[in-house]
Amino acid sequence: MRLEKCWFCSGTIYPGHGVCFVRNDSKLFRFCRSKCHKNFKMKRNPRKVKWTKAYRALHGKEATRDSAFEFERQRNRPRRYDRKVAQNTILAMRRVEDIKSRRAQRFHEMRMGGKEDKSRGGDKRELEQQIHLVRAPVSVLASNAVISARNNILTVSVPTNADDEVFD
Repeated sequence: MRLEKCWFCSGTIYPGHGVCFVRNDSKLFRFCRSKCHKNFKMKRNPRKVKWTKAYRALHGKEATRDSAFEFERQRNRPRRYDRKVAQNTILAMRRVEDIKSRRAQRFHEMRMGGKEDKSRGGDKRELEQQIHLVRAPVSVLASNAVISARNNILTVSVPTNADDEVFD
């Protein structure tokens, strides 16, 4: 069973799926779905269409330069069947899959590393601007709550007696 790659989006084409377009010069183009075929007929560049793998690779959204991808490359040379080679290939495929998943995880962590700090900084800025929505009115604070501000952390402690309901 041969799995082909879509010419436009580089997605996997399974047997019995997709469309094949043959140009006048006998060049073969395979497409995984009509969306890719239509974009090809509209003469769109896959490197400029955001949902394609070419765009994602060009703009650093996915890890593309990896030696593990070399294993998946299509080889058209026929080989004589050897049981030992087939067993080693299957074991190597499992190992390569493990390596690829670990590298993908590491790439994701590197790519998303600073995002959490940025979002936390934005949340802190928004809290500083809208602090009047978070703080309780002065009359409630004076009677029931104790506030201590330390290192830009707001700590509020309110008594938990059932008869002392402050918030109606």
